[in-house]
Amino acid sequence: MIGNLFIKKVLNRLRGEIETGKYIASGMKIGKNFVRMRGCAFDISHCWHIEIGNDVTLAPHVQILAHDSSTKRYLGYTRIGKVKIGNRVFVGANSVILPGVTIGDDVVIGAGSVVAKDIIEGHVVAGNPAGIICTIEDFLMRKRYEIKIYPCFGEEFTFRKNVTLDMKKEMNIRMNAKIGYIE
Repeated sequence: MIGNLFIKKVLNRLRGEIETGKYIASGMKIGKNFVRMRGCAFDISHCWHIEIGNDVTLAPHVQILAHDSSTKRYLGYTRIGKVKIGNRVFVGANSVILPGVTIGDDVVIGAGSVVAKDIIEGHVVAGNPAGIICTIEDFLMRKRYEIKIYPCFGEEFTFRKNVTLDMKKEMNIRMNAKIGYIE
């Protein structure tokens, strides 16, 4: 276990990633059950303006900014803003959250979104700039229906459970509609 932790730290350093603990030590607040996938970056120069709730997942390469230097050269000031992310929020890959944004509880942000304004709780948003697509209830109702009609796979079909080549082929055959679900 200690060896794996050491290797992970070395890999993160080589990739240029700052460990979450450094952000916390600099004043950023992070709740319980936080998942940060590879390539996520927080505004290290103003991370104490960032607060993340419980049960939040950031997909790969999410950026959270708490400052905007576009005014510095012209006005002599950099714009700063607090960023607050509520509980049970999923932020899709390559999304950017800009300074001064509050994201409510139970929100899903689609991949590649630019969140420039507050997002009220209980919604799914996507786009540039991110806009409301539907409520979280509507989204989950559609996904529950899809789980009933599309193939579903257990955890044994994941890398963490050593999925085999035959299992990978089986998944692709069963997903003839291009979509499936995995535990």
